[in-house]
Amino acid sequence: MKKLVLMFAAAVMAVSASAQTVTESKTFDNFYLGVNGGLATTTRPSVLGPEHHTWLRDIAPNAGIRVGRWFTPVFGLALESNAYFKNLHHANVQGTLVNGLNTSLLATVNLSNWFGGYTGEPRCFEVIPVFGFGWGHTFGTPSANWKADALTSKLGVDLAFNLGAKRAWQFYVEPSINWDLNGNGYEGVAYNINQSMFQLNVGVNYKFKNSNGSHNFTLVKLRDQAEIDGLNAQINDLRNELAKKPKEVVKEVVKEAPVPQEVKVENLVFVTFAQGKTILTKEAKAALDGVAKGKHVQIVGTASPEGSKEINDKISQGRADAVAAYLSNRGVVVDEATGKGVQGTTSNRLAVVYVK
Repeated sequence: MKKLVLMFAAAVMAVSASAQTVTESKTFDNFYLGVNGGLATTTRPSVLGPEHHTWLRDIAPNAGIRVGRWFTPVFGLALESNAYFKNLHHANVQGTLVNGLNTSLLATVNLSNWFGGYTGEPRCFEVIPVFGFGWGHTFGTPSANWKADALTSKLGVDLAFNLGAKRAWQFYVEPSINWDLNGNGYEGVAYNINQSMFQLNVGVNYKFKNSNGSHNFTLVKLRDQAEIDGLNAQINDLRNELAKKPKEVVKEVVKEAPVPQEVKVENLVFVTFAQGKTILTKEAKAALDGVAKGKHVQIVGTASPEGSKEINDKISQGRADAVAAYLSNRGVVVDEATGKGVQGTTSNRLAVVYVK
């Protein structure tokens, strides 16, 4: 047993080491809702007597609903409840339309992503074992040799097919074994083959849209070192150029004052944005975190030459406002935050912060 545990731990570490990094999930990301239905039959002839149900002689239809969440591309949880329209274990019980109800909390493991790695979107076909415990209730008139409520357990495997261009829909076939662990006249809790049923269900899940706009996990876009070095080189070139001859942007940041001011490159913070965006990146926030609390700053937002003047003015002001809001929340005093659109012919997707 110890060797088995060590082998399992080693497999987990190996898979974790080779796994791709996915984007951070919000609270309500990666949820899905589904329905399923199928047939069930007792696993072996009942020991309670020939009048009770036997393998494939009596088959019970069932229907259920499942809601679940994936915490990683490999591990998740699901809550499932199935209604049974025929009693398989108690032929002498007078039933109702719904003879039984089984509600389970299931752990789900995507073996395809575990051993094959997650590539950024679900595969067309995946293998997903499910296992968990639940509560079963039988409706009808009770007798002396069975319990209406019992602890249950389920072990199954979903043979799943992800459908659609966005892989939002999932169709699956699920064979499973369901145990009645402590009911029907048996003492204690046990996985007893005489107190179980084989079930074959088919189901459909719909995966809700996440905060990232996708219906599934997405991979983090990692920058390689060569790209980072290239960006740093561009920033250094801009600083050197501004140190020699300040451009129109710097002239707008540092306005004329009665007392002459000396502009130093060390007092300027350059914040870059994606094209058409006003959202601060992690790199931008890291640069702004260097401005000390209590400092006074002036901010000018600019835009790239593409687009109309109206759009560029709006985007540049949005960039200045985004930087101002972030610095204000950190205790920095923002004296002015202005969007200047395109400054000259070389202005780009920037916000320049002058730290006084």
